[in-house]
Amino acid sequence: MTERDDQRQHIRRDMRRARRALTTSQRRQAAQRLARQLRQQLWFQRARHIGAYLAHGGELDPLPALLGHHDAHLYLPVVRVEPELSMQMISWSPGEQLLTNRFGIGEPDPRQHSGRPLWSLDLLLVPLVAFDRHGNRLGMGGGFYDRLLADLGKRPRRPRLVGVAYGFQEVEELPLAPWDQPLDLIVTD
Repeated sequence: MTERDDQRQHIRRDMRRARRALTTSQRRQAAQRLARQLRQQLWFQRARHIGAYLAHGGELDPLPALLGHHDAHLYLPVVRVEPELSMQMISWSPGEQLLTNRFGIGEPDPRQHSGRPLWSLDLLLVPLVAFDRHGNRLGMGGGFYDRLLADLGKRPRRPRLVGVAYGFQEVEELPLAPWDQPLDLIVTD
């Protein structure tokens, strides 16, 4: 393991611990602050096709902001294992039943809901473990989002890529790996 890998694992461990240490009330309040931040943004108000995620492991929850965005169609990630590890965005409406994937995260049933190519979304809200002021993100380590985002360079357009995080998840500078994909901006609570 390289020094960079050690640094990344250390940051992941510390940030995940800090997220999990938040109380339910603190998480709910942070999600409401995030919702206010997002709703003030013109690019959020104009977005009609939004990819998001379901908060897991203490992640900042984007759903309160999305539930008030009645003009938008929402999409959630679905992780596939076969024939290779991949992720796609599948349509979802609040209240619809979700399946639990191998990571214990809810996802829409792709047999009952349509997908949408990532490049055709207007906005993609991306979870992260840590970020820096340069728009770099450190994910959970599986590389799902990095693979998904790397493919956008080959497409006719791409969505606005917005990282979602608690303010305390910012670090001065992330130790980057060649596969890391930067974001357009980060929105915090």
